[in-house]
Amino acid sequence: MDQKDCSSRPAALSWAHWLLKSITFLILLSITIQAHGEGKRAIKARVMPVYPEIAKRMKIFGLVKIEATVDPEGKVTTVKVLEGNQILAVAAEESVKKSRYEPGAEVTTEEVEINFPRIN
Repeated sequence: MDQKDCSSRPAALSWAHWLLKSITFLILLSITIQAHGEGKRAIKARVMPVYPEIAKRMKIFGLVKIEATVDPEGKVTTVKVLEGNQILAVAAEESVKKSRYEPGAEVTTEEVEINFPRIN
């Protein structure tokens, strides 16, 4: 290899690395979370789910519905998967458990929908 080839390789790798990071960021942005429920408490701190690698490789996508019990301080105390793929459900459960809601007068039940988009 001549000097020109050696110097262009890091730039190409850097560009590929940047592209991969950008695609990952766009995938995370496209994961949508909607909260519904009897209390309709506002989400104070939302934790985005991590799209499982195996789900990406197997091209698994779709909606996961979770029922979350929220205490008066806004902490999620329990989660229950109502529907959705089990591989995606684990990631969705973990993100909902880490999320925080606005304080309320009593314990409420919130329904959370997390949509994992199709990845080509």
